[in-house]
Amino acid sequence: MTGIKTTGEKKLMLFSGRAHPELAEEVAHKLGVGIVPTKAFDFANGEIYVRYQESARGADCFLIQSHTAPINKWIMEQLIMIDALKRASARSITVIVPFYGYARQDKKHKGREPISARLVADLMKTAGADRILTVDLHTDQIQGFFDGPVDHLFALPILADYVGAKVDRSKLTVVSPDAGRVRVADRWCDRLGAPLAIVHKRRDKDVANQVTVHEVVGEVKGRVCVLVDDMIDTGGTICAAADALFAHGAEDVIVTATHGVLSGPAADRLKNSKVSEFVFTDTLPDPGALELDKITVLSIAPTIANAVREVFEDGSVTSLFDEQ
Repeated sequence: MTGIKTTGEKKLMLFSGRAHPELAEEVAHKLGVGIVPTKAFDFANGEIYVRYQESARGADCFLIQSHTAPINKWIMEQLIMIDALKRASARSITVIVPFYGYARQDKKHKGREPISARLVADLMKTAGADRILTVDLHTDQIQGFFDGPVDHLFALPILADYVGAKVDRSKLTVVSPDAGRVRVADRWCDRLGAPLAIVHKRRDKDVANQVTVHEVVGEVKGRVCVLVDDMIDTGGTICAAADALFAHGAEDVIVTATHGVLSGPAADRLKNSKVSEFVFTDTLPDPGALELDKITVLSIAPTIANAVREVFEDGSVTSLFDEQ
């Protein structure tokens, strides 16, 4: 007989960058594993150093890093960590990106613009990533930017079940803040058995975060409206949409979004808004604005942990969301 046979078993190892360690710890707890000890620090000139304290040879490695502020630093750290795993002879490298940076730059609106979401995918592939696992991409087609498997997870079950348990469903209307969210809002309608409304808006392409709301399509008068979006950054779009709903007679407005970026004037806008509650998941760390009483944060860790387990055991990630 030629060659050597091995009876070794598969090994799962979980790694975390420094961007959002709280989420990584919760995912590790749900999986029943520990996070691999990692030495990571910045040199005086800002360069990043990473070294793992345990061997990753032959292991199925899962590296979690959310692209939060300062976003370019944490993306670079993730790329360096992927490269370190590749050079440590990892069997496979799955990159867990709860919030995918640059996702809004997924197409060209004008000439001479970049498609940065594709660039981020290319960087991860070049660094050595075999698979990406992410939550609620800004647009579904970003999955096609990565030359390999992409597991696209949804926070809808967590958010919708929370809202459904709080509100009288007979009075509930699901509202899309723009045309781009209609498909997601439709899924909410199916899950909650509620009608759909749409806020028609126009964005000024020459001025960032400048939105003008025009009209509401659908019945919202006397209804409890739940606005559904993938992310809230400065809060301008969603607060303007909420104002339009109240202007059309809505009894109450609840806002839900997977990613609470909450940068710039977001905290003040959310605080001064007539919206009764903002509901997010913890794909991003607390930026400080989350201390407001009207903000609720739900854990995405169980969803990520279940997906990691399915990937590791060669199961079906899709089966986690089949009921949608």
